[in-house]
Amino acid sequence: MSMEETDAPEAGVALNIAVLTVSDTRGPENDTSGDYLATAAREAGHEVLERTLIPDDVYRIRAVLSQWIADDRLQVVLVTGGTGFAGRDSTPEAVQPLLDKHIDGFGEVFRYLSLQEIGSSTVQSRAFAGLANRTAVFCVPGSTGACRTAWEGVLREQLDSTHRPCNFVGILKGAHTHP
Repeated sequence: MSMEETDAPEAGVALNIAVLTVSDTRGPENDTSGDYLATAAREAGHEVLERTLIPDDVYRIRAVLSQWIADDRLQVVLVTGGTGFAGRDSTPEAVQPLLDKHIDGFGEVFRYLSLQEIGSSTVQSRAFAGLANRTAVFCVPGSTGACRTAWEGVLREQLDSTHRPCNFVGILKGAHTHP
């Protein structure tokens, strides 16, 4: 390997991502949280292959997510909404039974970052993440600010194959960090 090759920055791996918005009140015209996540993912060099908005219903969430987890093309699912304590907030109840492993640190770091922005109200966030069929699933609150906090504070780096000392890319289905 020449000196120039070792000094060159490593090219990142583009991941195939799906964005799911869970909301009883938003529609495609005002889904600013889903818009933010899809745009941020594209700007980071990833492909957004699927995007859906559904009501907060355990079985509809599971149906969409199960299809995406089984889809060999998709490596990451970003879910926004339904993670609070309001009446129909049911994303954790819908998604957690589908996970093979939990990524406990995601929720912890998200709430730590959120504490600095919204104070103690962050304790009402049930943001979480996990792996299912080698697909990373990240569930964040429905506010655009919370999506920004999650993306800027955790997701952008952890979905970047060049981030060191570690990232999630190497454990995802179909993701190859080296040719």
